[in-house]
Amino acid sequence: MKILILHNQYKHAGGEDETVIDEARLLRSRGHGVVEYVLHNDAIDGLSRRELAAATLWNRRSYAEIRAILGTERPDVVHAHNLFPLISPAAYYAAAAEGVPVVQSLHNYRLVCVGGMLSRQGRPCEDCASHLLPWPGVWHACYRDRAHSAAIAAMLSLHRALGTWRREVHAFVTLTEFARSKFIMNGFAEDKLVVKPNFVADDPGIGCGDGEYALYVGRLSPEKGLQTLLNAWKGIGRSCELVVVGDGPLRGASQEVPEGVSFRGQLPRAEVYALMRRAKVVIVPSEVYETFGRVVIEAFASGAPVIAADIGALAELVGHGRTGFLFAPGSAADLKRQVVSLLSDPARAATMRKAARAEYQMRYTAEANYRILMAIYEKARGAARLGRAGPRRAAGAPAGRPMS
Repeated sequence: MKILILHNQYKHAGGEDETVIDEARLLRSRGHGVVEYVLHNDAIDGLSRRELAAATLWNRRSYAEIRAILGTERPDVVHAHNLFPLISPAAYYAAAAEGVPVVQSLHNYRLVCVGGMLSRQGRPCEDCASHLLPWPGVWHACYRDRAHSAAIAAMLSLHRALGTWRREVHAFVTLTEFARSKFIMNGFAEDKLVVKPNFVADDPGIGCGDGEYALYVGRLSPEKGLQTLLNAWKGIGRSCELVVVGDGPLRGASQEVPEGVSFRGQLPRAEVYALMRRAKVVIVPSEVYETFGRVVIEAFASGAPVIAADIGALAELVGHGRTGFLFAPGSAADLKRQVVSLLSDPARAATMRKAARAEYQMRYTAEANYRILMAIYEKARGAARLGRAGPRRAAGAPAGRPMS
């Protein structure tokens, strides 16, 4: 099978970019032909606001380039990841014109939320879900500023009106059942939404947890719950070190750093895995709806139990009392209780380490992911043969009530 992968890389590479790389490598390792059409957000700097808005709605150049690739390479499936803002939904119409089925991975909530994360000011927000036009996201400048937010809102409104996602996409991939439920609530067809979690491409191997520290890995920003974590550590102090890995706006900010907390900055993945193998516990205190939790499954692969906020996808990934503990989002007191509970019971912690590793081996290996991915591609090809993406309409033609 030959697959054309579409992806608009972010300015600051993150988990989504890594996932795209890992999936392409996985497919090649299984003998599939992989063609990639990749743009980078650095190109935004050379565009005026008007040019960027036009590209977000419909990028004519991307449309022509993708059609040319499809005509030359004749892939069996187009697998789209991030298309915004530069590739644009024009990519779907290029695939339709060449008769190639489309799979769209939903790494975030961009198709139902201007900001893409169903959050605002570090808290969950679904204001746009209750509006036919996502004007709250523009008013609150949820994507960069109001001008950029307006461009995203216009794109969402236009392609809802055209029925783009209903008509031109044959299968959507969500990372968890939680994320799938959010898209169903926003009008996406249940039978097109398939759950396929991310995976750990390179098995780090199980560690023994002999390090005298807990570990946080992630962006240093308010919505990730870093302040809640630091507040919890004020009551733990010297009894266990907290190692913080990552970068972001809160790094070096004028805030009180409790005793026993050390910041290591951004580290290569191999060094992060080494820290995970020895960590007593990995903590994921996010206060917004994550679509997944890549750090969680990396911790599981390393044999580290996870203490995570009881919110969104994290509550789905972590089995409370089995592979770790859940705590009330934003509650430093509850987080502290869970940390102390785990650290004070070495026998239970050892049992959790085995359960975490078993969870990885069952659900998050490359082989398990490959089987699901192939089934999704076959589903999309079958839907295309049956014409289940819906009747085609030229872009700009009249449409009925906006639907996803």
